Amino acid sequence: MTRGFELALPGGTVRGLRAGGGGGRRVLALHGWLDNAASFVPLAPHLPGLDLVVPDLPGHGRSDHLPRGMDYSFAGAVHTVLDIADALGWERFTLLGHSMGAGIASLVTAACPDRVERLVAIEALGALAEVPGRTVERLREAVAATRALPGKRLRVFPDLEPAVRARMKANGLTEAVARLLVERGTDAVEGGWCWSSDPRLTLPTMVRMTEAQIEDLVAGITCPAKIVFADPAQPYLPDPVRRARAALLPAGELVVLRGGHHLHMEQPGEVAAAIAGFLRG
Repeated sequence: MTRGFELALPGGTVRGLRAGGGGGRRVLALHGWLDNAASFVPLAPHLPGLDLVVPDLPGHGRSDHLPRGMDYSFAGAVHTVLDIADALGWERFTLLGHSMGAGIASLVTAACPDRVERLVAIEALGALAEVPGRTVERLREAVAATRALPGKRLRVFPDLEPAVRARMKANGLTEAVARLLVERGTDAVEGGWCWSSDPRLTLPTMVRMTEAQIEDLVAGITCPAKIVFADPAQPYLPDPVRRARAALLPAGELVVLRGGHHLHMEQPGEVAAAIAGFLRG
């Protein structure tokens, strides 16, 4: 990524990275949960000719945390994406998302078909589902965790190496890839380093859609869409479910590549080969 940027939005300042420009297709790239804009650093050189804008979503990386009283919900994230596009002066644009970012991109695309030209979703499509029978249980868990959060202390690492090892272990990442995320996702504090992400991001979601609602959402994504999943599938989105969702897209194409959840970072050349032509239209 060639340069940084920052945008003043209603919920605070969003910072990120930008590559290309010069009249290339406008692509807004959205990273995954507890990742940051560095998520797309390995992929960016393989996607020349685009105006690629990669924000740290609120509460992540170097962007501001949401003000007290505001929740990190998918509904709120939809408006954040639209606010970013508005601040860039982009009426129409393409969305490229990974994991949580792909879920958010799915919602934006379904909600605003007049604004999104194309969608590339990596390792997610739609949202995480919940069965109706867990509605009350989930609500109680979320409220209890939220009320208990102020009493929790942030983990402080004496230097960045333990943080890098923690990310490697948590996500099965190589050292180089984990370091990219850690260097952009930590702050210097007394005694060492701590994660820069807002602790509220770790709270359970109070209400989730059912699978039937997600199916209706995916079927409403009418623009051309390219979906990239890794093999093996993630436990929270089994292969039969993700294939069934992709089949609902009116103009979708599914690609499955051997790799891990962060395949766009670990295998950027392979992922770029699958999506570059589609992104350029």
